[in-house]
Amino acid sequence: MAQVPQTFLDALAVRTWCGLALRSLGRAREEIDAINVYPVADGDTGTNLYLTVESATAAVEAVFAGYEQGGPCLADALRAMAHGALIGARGNSGTILAQLLRGMAQVLAADGAGDVSHVDGTALRRALRRAADAAREAVAHPVEGTVLTVASAAADAADGAEGDCGTVVLAAYEGARAALAATPRQLAVLGRAGVVDAGGRGLVTVLAALVEAVTGEAVPEETYAGAAGAGICPEAPEHAGEGGPAYEVIYLLEADDAAVARLRGRLDALGDSLVVVGGDGLWNVHVHVDDAGAAVEAGVEAGRPYRIRITHFAVGDVHTGGERPPREPAQRAVVAVVPGEGLAGLYAEAGATTVLARPGEPPASGELAQALRRAHAREVVLLPNDAELRHTAAAAAEQVRAEGVRVALIPTRSAVQGIAALAVHEPERRFDEDVVQMTSAAGATRYAEVLVAERQSWTTAGICQAGDVLGLIDGDVAVIGPDLTGTAETVLDRMLQAGGELVTLVVGDDAPEEVADRLEARVRESYLAVDTVVYRGGRQGALLLIGVE
Repeated sequence: MAQVPQTFLDALAVRTWCGLALRSLGRAREEIDAINVYPVADGDTGTNLYLTVESATAAVEAVFAGYEQGGPCLADALRAMAHGALIGARGNSGTILAQLLRGMAQVLAADGAGDVSHVDGTALRRALRRAADAAREAVAHPVEGTVLTVASAAADAADGAEGDCGTVVLAAYEGARAALAATPRQLAVLGRAGVVDAGGRGLVTVLAALVEAVTGEAVPEETYAGAAGAGICPEAPEHAGEGGPAYEVIYLLEADDAAVARLRGRLDALGDSLVVVGGDGLWNVHVHVDDAGAAVEAGVEAGRPYRIRITHFAVGDVHTGGERPPREPAQRAVVAVVPGEGLAGLYAEAGATTVLARPGEPPASGELAQALRRAHAREVVLLPNDAELRHTAAAAAEQVRAEGVRVALIPTRSAVQGIAALAVHEPERRFDEDVVQMTSAAGATRYAEVLVAERQSWTTAGICQAGDVLGLIDGDVAVIGPDLTGTAETVLDRMLQAGGELVTLVVGDDAPEEVADRLEARVRESYLAVDTVVYRGGRQGALLLIGVE
């Protein structure tokens, strides 16, 4: 009889796990969204879990891409997965999933394990136990019949499994699946709705992907998809949290442990569904409150909050009581990716739905697709405002087109091109005509950015050193200079040599105060027929963005 090969978890298996989990959650997203009735029946648990895993997957892929030969060690892959999930966590269940992955990484990527190429079943059992415990510790008031129960059951089943990683993960999956089927008997709102817990359903999907990544054998989908609502008579869903808080607030927070401990108490007094995950100075905070401003202010007192997302549970939804009539979609909307808070405000004032892109943290296709859906329109114009986002934006547009929405992608390569396109946007025009006019305005706008070189490198303008100021025109380095203002003036002169009627300046928070005044004065003195408009971009990647129309 042939000997069955031992199974283990290594960096490649982590990469495979992420890819399989993302694919499976993509297939199950709508089903999970549909059974989402707790803690708020807002129908987005599947989407939030997908976006969380998408961020984890992108982080792992980035680590693998950084190696010209070979690949990362197990510890690096696990840390990347956990960090990616942490910074991309969405909603209550996504935040808990991020903590589950972090708990696993704490064990499997512990100090002293950095040079280990793979781990066995014993280490994986400890990792699953730590994951379940860490998730419970992160939730202010744990409730049974939720994803926490499913995670604990997975860890319990793994504890009783003797053998290699394949044996352990299969036991964990089966334990989670059995616990998932029992959730309607533990949580009344699930029983009345005739569904299993949506977050737990998502976790079972993630564990099924882990089984396949470790063993190479896929778990038949019907064996766990059919568990939902087993033995339960469906009734009308309960209005979970009726009369509860009106806003969901999520942000990343840079703060020390002591400040976060105080923050937990403050937020717990403000609302419910409090989950704080992370550590080592970086945290993801999730809470439901009536006073969103107070929740953000508490974060400011604790440290530096950023990537702040505030969602209003619309009046009449399940979190505020009453029935909500379906909102009629708008005819047309604009969705734009913007590099800083200042531009996000400017675009929002113009009526656009915005997606904030932090330096080094471009939005994934799932995040863009969700923004296209959030625009709630029959026709949507998408402005990626970055040449590197073209394929990501195209994938998001294709995904939403398949849902019956008409989406036009205008290939804007800079936020200043997006501003030009938005300036000529006319919702009353025929869709095709509007898209043509916006595309024409964007194409007629030359764009530049001024930034500081982080390292020595070859450029189209010569060799730059770390700390040099670079002026890029239409994506290529055109000027290398010692200071921001002088470099920006040279860039502007070169752009205006070809003519222009309007100069747009978007000034970042880190740019000197006088740079905008100097550039405005130069335009007034040297280019008499040219107007200038200045915007504050906030914490954007470039010190200065320049557009010339």
